[in-house]
Amino acid sequence: MRSQRAWAAILCFSCICIFAASALGTELREKTLEAFNHYIALTEKRMAGELENPSEFLWIDRQPIKSRDEFYGELLSGAIIVQHLETRENSARIPIPGGLVHHWVALVFVPGVTLSEVLAFMQDYNNQQNIYAPDIQRTRILSREGEDFKIYMRLYRKAIVTAVFNAEFDVQYFSLDSSHAYSRSYSTRLAEVVDPGKTTEHEKPVGYDRGFLWRLNTYSNFEEKDGGVYIQEESIALSRPVPVALAWLVNPYLKSIPRDYMTHLLQVTRTALTGTRQPSK
Repeated sequence: MRSQRAWAAILCFSCICIFAASALGTELREKTLEAFNHYIALTEKRMAGELENPSEFLWIDRQPIKSRDEFYGELLSGAIIVQHLETRENSARIPIPGGLVHHWVALVFVPGVTLSEVLAFMQDYNNQQNIYAPDIQRTRILSREGEDFKIYMRLYRKAIVTAVFNAEFDVQYFSLDSSHAYSRSYSTRLAEVVDPGKTTEHEKPVGYDRGFLWRLNTYSNFEEKDGGVYIQEESIALSRPVPVALAWLVNPYLKSIPRDYMTHLLQVTRTALTGTRQPSK
């Protein structure tokens, strides 16, 4: 048994190395981007309908009654819920030639805070590098007009391999009423950084890199009720596809990365908003 585990570890490591090596240079093609934009358009059409109905504002509100009640109980007890999503067209999967879509939703309940406090925290982009390090290493607001922001972030992620990006986003906030608000964040520039922090630091050409992150959209819903605020983050990212020969091994790992990342992100958000306070059980 010990020998089998050792061989499994060697196989896993070897496959990861092959995957990393094969990703030295990958081009984002127009057909890939067109397919991703189609996926986004269909997803946002679904969201538009949900925003018109306050009773379906959160993802858990649209689940069967028993599951919904269980989810709310978990959130009020301090759990963070993360689920994989997939937008379909006429019940069929949407092909993304030359790309892979990562679509997730995560929710947390933050007790003892108001909607206005949460929104002020979320919009304090110049301070986020101090809260979300090392995942976010640098942040600054490039411009602001009312509730519309242009922001810069240096993103860091170490999973199969380490990747660093200089990223720019357009972010808009919308208020529906005194207890409901939402925001939309779209990446406008994602440049992979080579040799970050060294004198040889430089960017790979945008759209021609290792293909770990080509696009990143984040859709946030905020609802004040139950003595606090529910925060929902729906994330849709585009990357290069996994080589077919390695899919059986790499895909489960790739699915664990956003789950772990989004759980950590919302844990940090709740802690920053409440200090050491946790939901009462």
